[in-house]
Amino acid sequence: MTARLGVTLTLAGVIAILAGADWPVFRGNPQQTGVSGESLPAKLAELWQFKTGDAVEGAAAIADGVVYVGSFDKHLYAVDLKTGVQKWKFKSEPFKSPVGVHNGKIYAGDVDGNFFCLDGSGKEVWKFPTENEITSGVGFADGRILFGCNDESVYCLDAAGKKVWQFKVPGGPVMATPAVADGFTFVSGCDSKLHIVDLKSGKENAAIELEGQTAATPAILGDLLYVGTMSNQVLAIDVKKKEIAWSFESEKRKQPFYASAAVTEKVVVAGSRDKHVYAIDRIKGTQIWDFATEGRIEGSPVIVGNRVYVGSTDDHFYVIDLASGKEVQRIKLDSSVTGSPAVADGRIVIGTTKGTVYCFGAK
Repeated sequence: MTARLGVTLTLAGVIAILAGADWPVFRGNPQQTGVSGESLPAKLAELWQFKTGDAVEGAAAIADGVVYVGSFDKHLYAVDLKTGVQKWKFKSEPFKSPVGVHNGKIYAGDVDGNFFCLDGSGKEVWKFPTENEITSGVGFADGRILFGCNDESVYCLDAAGKKVWQFKVPGGPVMATPAVADGFTFVSGCDSKLHIVDLKSGKENAAIELEGQTAATPAILGDLLYVGTMSNQVLAIDVKKKEIAWSFESEKRKQPFYASAAVTEKVVVAGSRDKHVYAIDRIKGTQIWDFATEGRIEGSPVIVGNRVYVGSTDDHFYVIDLASGKEVQRIKLDSSVTGSPAVADGRIVIGTTKGTVYCFGAK
């Protein structure tokens, strides 16, 4: 791999990846764009609820008609997407991280620092121990498995669970899920830098200074990468020029963009702890609209067709028109939402801090 970097993925390419109707990683695809090629009904109806014993904060993964989701009740669950009936559960320590699915295996880390690979029946295949809790989701590329850890590291493992390399991000936890494109992974953290890391060697290709620390997962489209910061900004970074292309800052209360952005060819949609969802022109970095909720936006929005789907700590799940920013639907849940939706087979799944997993679709 040379030092030259070129990321040329288009939205059409992202949708082609999603054509299998699964949601295998945190933001739906390796580039972590939070966009689904699925279709959802004009009005969502509740299809089922599944109760766990404690908070569900991580995003579910959906593959082959099965929802995989972790809970603070120390279990990772497999639930039938159509019926909401439990297929199996796996016990460890509390699960906070988004689940990943790849080649029939299920991957997730727990707050005790253990990263697991399970088979389709919920049996442990292998376990990789780290030095701190894992809140990052999983990335997959070229037979390798990537995840961040609160021990200031990004780990790359092979399919057998053996460490290939470990990349240190000094200054604090790596909470973001590694995004993958063009032979590189893109990681940001508490050192206020975006690190571009060669997938094969684990060596740094570039480190780009950001305008604040990050907890959000970067999203990549074309030559631009988008990430929110803890200092009230959403940044577009030109990964070829290795510089910031634009910086958007909310004029509301100065609060972090903790959630990850969703990105289409025209718009970047980002939720803030200032209780607003923002739509930003992808090329210009100018605000198109903002949508107010009554709670913080901790979970990352998802774009399906011409609508945005996002939960809030005000105990509601919102459907927003992508073009206008107008509310389409508001659904009352049993508690606040700090996690992100997953979409597959015409259904959308979201968890709450009371431990309920909701599935919505067409009646």
